[in-house]
Amino acid sequence: MIKVCIIGCGKMADQHAIQILKIPDTEIIGVCDNEPLMARQIAERFKIANYFSDVREMLASVKPDVVHITTPPPSHYPLAKICLEAGCNVYVEKPFTLNTTEAEELIALANQNDLRITAGHNAQFSHVMLRMRELVNAGYLGGNPVHIESHYCYDFGDESYAKALLGDSNHWVRKLPGSLLHNIISHGVSKITEFLSGDNPTVIAYGFTSNFLKSIGEDNIVDEVRVIIHDEKSTTAYFTFSSQIKPVPHQLRLYGKKNSLIVDDDHQILIKVDDKEYKSYLRYFIPPFQYAKQYIGNFSGNYKKFLKRDFHLPNDAALKTLIESFYKAIESRGPLPLSYREILLTSRVMDEIFNQIKNRICTLNIQNLDSKY
Repeated sequence: MIKVCIIGCGKMADQHAIQILKIPDTEIIGVCDNEPLMARQIAERFKIANYFSDVREMLASVKPDVVHITTPPPSHYPLAKICLEAGCNVYVEKPFTLNTTEAEELIALANQNDLRITAGHNAQFSHVMLRMRELVNAGYLGGNPVHIESHYCYDFGDESYAKALLGDSNHWVRKLPGSLLHNIISHGVSKITEFLSGDNPTVIAYGFTSNFLKSIGEDNIVDEVRVIIHDEKSTTAYFTFSSQIKPVPHQLRLYGKKNSLIVDDDHQILIKVDDKEYKSYLRYFIPPFQYAKQYIGNFSGNYKKFLKRDFHLPNDAALKTLIESFYKAIESRGPLPLSYREILLTSRVMDEIFNQIKNRICTLNIQNLDSKY
């Protein structure tokens, strides 16, 4: 029996609790929040025996095997450190930490104490991502991807929703090194770093504020980002984050030496792009027919999962898969679902994106100031 505790009892904690309770031989034995009412309400709703407002008290009292940290990002590092020092394995929601230095220290501490730690990159474990990985491992691309394109976007909606979302000038999101981006883009970046061969890729990032946000008075939030990534083994990648692209894409494209793949995470669609040429007018008829067959195949597969009650919303199914895989790795001492290399590489790329965007904004502000005088 794996004994689990959750720190942070907001909306994300609910999602974790729902999926944990679906995993056999697992029990949530405690929850903790610095607001006692938040801890009490989740304990009552999920029939959890113990709730706390002090982390150390909870760890000493119920002695969990695994702790899930679902608090705002600034607290991830200190809370994970406390849990690891208390002898607990740790699941940390994304973003893993605020920077790579913190990530390295947590992983080193986990290794030192013979414990396991993972990051909440659950988007890596949706049904369609697992199918994609099987094809890549079977050699469908003809080796490592030559080029990768990852789109992971966000929809602010209409003006009223955006103002409500961004209305708090003191919100913790604004204080993150990457601001709004920091709390979102690890999902899209990790889809790229999984396939990078080197540990120190070249990153070129450009970020700016959309005209939409400027029109509602938000000049300090970067919501449009374009990134070029190039690793030492010649794999290149583009990463796109946007609040303005419609419909909002969560897509991945892998271009190989032999064939290519298109992954649509929103609709759980995987399309194989074979390297076949057709003479004359056949190229206008055979490929559309083959793509149509694939879309029907995706429909059929999704429908079968739905009938088996194994087709939740993509994030729900992916979260359960990641949590369950993490628990199995703890019990068996087998490979982790997310390697430490991938977690650290994602952090390094994000650090570089935020540094370049910040430096460019500072340079523009200085230039604007100089122009006034």
